[in-house]
Amino acid sequence: MPRLSVNLNKIALLRNSRRTGVPNVLQFARIALDAGAAGITVHPRQDQRHIRDGDVFGLAELMRPWRPGVELNIEGYPDERFLQILRQVRPEQATLVPDAPGVLTSEEGWKLGDEQQALVMPTVAVLKQLGCRAILFVDPELQVVERVPATGADGIEIYTGGYAAAFRAGAPEEALRACAATARAARERGLVVNIGHDLNLANLPPLMAALPEVAEASIGHELTADALVIGFTAAVTAYKTALGG
Repeated sequence: MPRLSVNLNKIALLRNSRRTGVPNVLQFARIALDAGAAGITVHPRQDQRHIRDGDVFGLAELMRPWRPGVELNIEGYPDERFLQILRQVRPEQATLVPDAPGVLTSEEGWKLGDEQQALVMPTVAVLKQLGCRAILFVDPELQVVERVPATGADGIEIYTGGYAAAFRAGAPEEALRACAATARAARERGLVVNIGHDLNLANLPPLMAALPEVAEASIGHELTADALVIGFTAAVTAYKTALGG
């Protein structure tokens, strides 16, 4: 069954708007785990705008009784700072994103041209040495998937923001086909298929029906928004159901 990894970035963003430590990121991680989440995702950006480095270390310790069955997924740009965090925490999964510093959110995947290959390949080698599954954040484009095996990465996370936008506009068919074709091509190459970005309770069911290859969905923003209405535990349960869990 597809795994739900709850992204806690927005909880941290709200916490950072005050100096009180509220809401507590570790508390919400515990709520998510108790509600049956299969993993926790965080993205410790260089500017610490939401998740801070200290949060990552705290989460690794909090999750110790659950790991490795319940996974810690750390997203980030593959620079030396990010690798230092991974060396200390040794998460079950790391998702590499091509974000430059200051980018609002991850809205474009790796293209894996020569320059990007030269950056990604040695990073993937380090992840393998750490025993960490290496995932590349990519757009739903077949030509990119064809380049992934050469990097040594274990899989991809398909950027679903374009699909979500098309769904809101009432015309998701083309974007859905692109995601499905990308997932099929990845599995044919033996790659893990994850999905993430702007997924919600409305657009998840048709996406999951079209992508039986999905292993994991990382969801945070929309889940947190729904939690403001129905509560965090209920939101985690609802998203697990939407994923077919």
